[in-house]
This record gives sequence, structure tokens and C-alpha cells, in this order.
Amino acid sequence: MESKPENFIDQIIKDDLDAGFNSKNLKFRFPPEPNGYLHIGHAKAIGLNFGLGQKYNAPVNLRFDDTNPEKEELEYVKAIKEDVAWLGYKWAEETYSSDNFKKLYDWAISLIKSNNAYVDSQTSKQMADQKGSPTTPGTNSPFRNRPVEENLKIFQEMKQGHYSEGLHVLRAKIDMTHSNMLMRDPIIYRVLNKPHHRTSTDWKIYPMYDWAHGQCDYIEQVSHSLCSLEFKPHRDLYEWFISAVASHKTNLLVLPKQREFARLNLSYTIMSKRKLAVLVENKLVEGWDDPRMPTISGLRRRGYTPKSIREFINKVGVAKRENVIDVSLLEFCIREDLNKKADRKMVVLDPVKLTITNYPDETSEVLTSEDNPESDLNKKRSIPFNKCLYIEREDFKEEANRKFFRLTIGKEVRLKSAYIIKGTGVLKDELGNITEVLCEYDPKSKSGSGTEESLRKVKGTLHWVTQKESLDIKINSYDRLFREEAPGANDQSDFLMDINPDSLKIIHAKAEPSLNSACSGDTFQFQRKGYFTVDKNSKANEIVFNKTVGLRDSWKKK
Repeated sequence: MESKPENFIDQIIKDDLDAGFNSKNLKFRFPPEPNGYLHIGHAKAIGLNFGLGQKYNAPVNLRFDDTNPEKEELEYVKAIKEDVAWLGYKWAEETYSSDNFKKLYDWAISLIKSNNAYVDSQTSKQMADQKGSPTTPGTNSPFRNRPVEENLKIFQEMKQGHYSEGLHVLRAKIDMTHSNMLMRDPIIYRVLNKPHHRTSTDWKIYPMYDWAHGQCDYIEQVSHSLCSLEFKPHRDLYEWFISAVASHKTNLLVLPKQREFARLNLSYTIMSKRKLAVLVENKLVEGWDDPRMPTISGLRRRGYTPKSIREFINKVGVAKRENVIDVSLLEFCIREDLNKKADRKMVVLDPVKLTITNYPDETSEVLTSEDNPESDLNKKRSIPFNKCLYIEREDFKEEANRKFFRLTIGKEVRLKSAYIIKGTGVLKDELGNITEVLCEYDPKSKSGSGTEESLRKVKGTLHWVTQKESLDIKINSYDRLFREEAPGANDQSDFLMDINPDSLKIIHAKAEPSLNSACSGDTFQFQRKGYFTVDKNSKANEIVFNKTVGLRDSWKKK
């Protein structure tokens, strides 16, 4: 039975195959510019291209569109490769637009010789003024009819570094009255006296994105060039360039087809690499992999898993129109994944002392608790227990109403995997603050002992750690980086005004001793609190956890 297309892009490919396109010629690519780190929006494009490659058993290239040496660095190349591999995808070839600089230059020479390109010596302002508007046609450059030989001479001198930046550009000769303003003699090459991260100082001119992008698709024989909706107006130019080059009998069979899909927009998040760079440059975050950043490296450091991100991308789907996805869907996906994977641990974030007054002095015991009741492995761990414990300060009230199901004077609760206790009193400092909670325990109520008392039901269960054996740990408690659903909606130039001042809180907590062996990247469920991941900067004498996500969505819309 033939499978149903998963989305409209998949339908386009199916239609092409039904129309006779050879499935052996299917080929895709993911083409990031190495001018920053990948973010969750890029994950959608990664998932779409590599997902189609897996479905149709077709190769997918990882191509770096490195045509702007001013902003591109090897650091970003390395990070992008790491992110794509971490997400679980393998590329057929690692390619670079710069691999094709010579061929792109030769093809530009061919355009000049066929009178389809010319060197323009106007200023950028003059060219902009002549472009016209969407409702008025442009006017021709006074250099549009420059003789072919003169164009060739100047263009070759541009390549040799004879001219300063801005003095000359190479433009395609298309139509200055075209309804699509991108077709009004677009620039193909500009002089740029900057070293390139791969070609060093070999080139003094660099191709514009629109010229390099489509031609590199053509060189690599990509069958379907999938990009976000903002490139839809570029499709006319994409096809014109490929047609112009193909007319020179290149012996390349496949003419790539550009098709567009809606990019991923996430609430309480910005997806602009330029704006993310502002956060990094102004030290408003720790770096590109700050766990509050929507970068893939930031999500990884925070504790997100490849599976949770792939599942999120699947749920979002591929659409033709822009929309905003609620960030809570991403948080739901990581909860679903970690609920099955993460071992449970007891950690007290805001400790107050708890003393079991009728528990024998100098006595301790080892209790057993399940690592993860959602797992089929049925693993258990040992936890020390004695009379001097810590519980959460919010888990005790000296006086409480009937709806308070935690510890209070005269009321019973169960200590997780331990005993039933009843509050009996408190100790306070001179300011009236509670410094210690006193209680008594039922020695016959030990969890798992099988006694009638152990099966007795009480409404509250509290987590706890011992005072003596507990570990001191540091927790980076993260919240959303922006407090507004659409950061910068009121003023795009001042999106920093919407930063959430409480996006990071440092907490010094008490943890059960089994966490002493936790390693960087390990994720746990701190019972009743959420999911937490060991940070990469954690040390043996200072274990640091990043809060991945709470157990439930606690964000309240304003």
C-alpha cells in the first residue's frame, strides 16, 4: 500500500516521481551559513531535509554557504557539524560554497561573454535609486551597455585586487522593469578585501548569496532545494540563474527545484541569529550555549535530548503559512522523553531541618527506593536515613487549612520510601523564623515492609535528605529568557526591553548522596521539582545542575 505524503513538500516530491522523475536522482541538502550557532528553527529545516533523505533513501549534503568572510568562522562550522550529528543525522558529503569559487567565477565570465552580465561602477545609493519600487519600474544603469571586452577586463581586475570595495560590482542583466524587484539586475559579485576562513586571501571578490546558492545546488545536483518562505521572491532569480548557466551545456542533468515552507517561530523566543549575537556580545547570556538560548547547543546543555527535539519538529509539521508555536509544546516533548529515561533523586531546594524526636539516637539505616517507576529496568538505589533530615521549607506550615496536604502540627504525612511522621512542634530564632521542625515517626510504617501500618494511607508524601550525608549542590534554575510572548513586538529595535530579569536564579540545595557520581550531561528527575541536568562546568567538589524543565507547565500568561 502506497504511503500517504506526510506534508505538502512530500506531496511535491511524490508528484515529481509520478511524473517520471527518477528516484535515483533525488538529493537534498541542509545549507547553513557559518556565521553563528544553529537554533531550534534550524532544527526544522534539518529534520525536513534529512527526514526526506531517510524516507526516500536519498543522499543529503551538509553544505556551508560561506560567501561572506566578514562574519563566518571555523568555530561555527565545527559547532554546526556537532549539532547536526548530535540530532542523529548523517550527511552524505560535507561541502562548501567556497569549493566552487573558481567554477562560479568561470560561469560569471560566461554570463559576461553572452551579454547577460555587466560591471556597474555606480555608487550603492545610485543603484538603489534606480531600482524603482514595487509599483514603479526601475531605470537602466548608464553602464548597462558597456562593451563585453571592457566588462571582462574590469571584472578580471576586480578579481586581481586592483579596486577598492564599492568601486565596481558585477550585475546580471535581466530586466529593470520586472515586477519582482529581485530580478532588476541583481548584483552577482562584489569586491571584498577580507580573508576567508578556507581560501585565505586567494579571492578579492566574492559571489552574492543568490548567485552562489542556486549554482551550488546545481553543481551538487540537488533535486529539491527546500528553504523558508522569505526566499519565495528569490525563486524567479534562482531559476533564471540556473537556466542561464545550464544553457552553456554543463552536462549536469538535474535542474534543482526550489520550494518554500514556513519557518519555525516560537513564543517567548527570538530566532534571529543577529539578535542572538547581540545577547552574546552584550554578555546578557553566558554564550551561544547558555541554557536559556534557543540554540541547539544551549538546549543540549540544558538537558534537551535529540529525541525530544525530533519529536517536537514532527508535531510542529511543515506548513505553507507562518505561525507561532507555543514553547510549551517543546517543553512537553522533553518531559515526555525524560519521564521514561530519567532516574529519580531526592533533592531539597530550600531546606529546613527536620528532627524525628522518637527515632533512636546514633542509629541509621539504609532504605531502598525505585530509580524510575516508568522504566522497565526496575532498578533500585540505596538511601541513608536517620533522625536528622532536611525537607522543603514550603512543605511545612505551623498552621494550615484542610487543603494543605503536607506537614503541619498534628498531621501525618509519609516521607518518601521511609516512614509516616506527624508534626509535633518547631524551634524558632529570635526573629520568629522557623529553624527546625520537630516530628515523631511510626516505626511500623516503613515503606515496603508489608506491615498493616506500612499500608496505611496518608494524603501527603514529602521528599527529604539526611543532614549528615547530603551533598551540597548548585542549581541554575532557568526560566524563559523573555517575559513577552513576542519579544520586541512593540519595538523590534529594542527587543532587549522584554528580557525576563528572573530568567536565572542560583539555588544552593541539599541532595541525596547517590548524585555524587553524576557526570556532565546526566539528567535526573528531582522528585516533585522537575528535571535537571549536570552542567559541563560541574566539578567533583562543586556539582552544578541546570534546570531543564519543571514537572508541569507553571508559566502564567500575562
